Amino acid sequence: MATAAQWIEGARPRTLPNAIAPVLVGTGAAASIDGVNWWKAALCLLLSLTLIIGVNYANDYSDGIRGTDDERVGPLRLVGSKLASATAVRNAAIGCLVAGAVIGLVLVATSHWWLILVGAACLAGAWFYTGGRNPYGYSGFGEIAVFVFFGLVAVLGTEFVQADRIDIAGVAGAIAVGSFSSAVLVTNNLRDIPTDTVSGKLTLAVRLGDTRTRTLHVVLLAVPFLASIVLAVTVTPFALAGLVALPLAIKANEPVRTGKGGPNLIPALAGTGLALLVWSLATAVALVFA
Repeated sequence: MATAAQWIEGARPRTLPNAIAPVLVGTGAAASIDGVNWWKAALCLLLSLTLIIGVNYANDYSDGIRGTDDERVGPLRLVGSKLASATAVRNAAIGCLVAGAVIGLVLVATSHWWLILVGAACLAGAWFYTGGRNPYGYSGFGEIAVFVFFGLVAVLGTEFVQADRIDIAGVAGAIAVGSFSSAVLVTNNLRDIPTDTVSGKLTLAVRLGDTRTRTLHVVLLAVPFLASIVLAVTVTPFALAGLVALPLAIKANEPVRTGKGGPNLIPALAGTGLALLVWSLATAVALVFA
């Protein structure tokens, strides 16, 4: 039976910046147009956290029952390591996703009914990433889904439920956060190319191959800093504060660009997540002062 510490590790805390960052940027964008609502921002953060933990447990469950995690290189997997039963991990995933749905309904009640459709798409995206008969994460669409759900939807949704509209700050921020979040997944899938190839998991990294995946990581990390320049020109010069994360991004990319693999790529995961969080915090503060 898994301990509490192992359940926490199984929730993949290194991915939590992917949930926190879009709420920071979306709230900053809302503040820049005098539309911030702090209790709604808090609910958006809680929603984002429950969804990402839910999708992490769902991924653990689905990969575990398929045998994809039998030979792990990266962090702990509960089902694959047989520390927890598949049923227990599945129930944990469902519990988190249901909690997220309830929080989402509260936000919908204060906004527009059609946001229910967006929420339903998020729940489906969370489950069918590696779940179901034809998981899209096994077909190379994982990075696109992360860009959409933890970038566009999360940032613009956070701004919209607070300010009742979106603007250039939200759009640029959403593209930046989505690129960072996709870079985290690219790092993960680059590390797992050997095992994913054997198990038949055709991630984008498997399809692109090692060299082009490493190039993609560089491109994705460059996009947020281009967004900082766009925000500085169109919204506020303070947005250049986002460039403070550039050294962190360069450091995070170091294991990728120098050809490291396997466990040696794990620091790149944490580094990319840290760069995402620092960029988002700096940009959010800049937008508030705008």
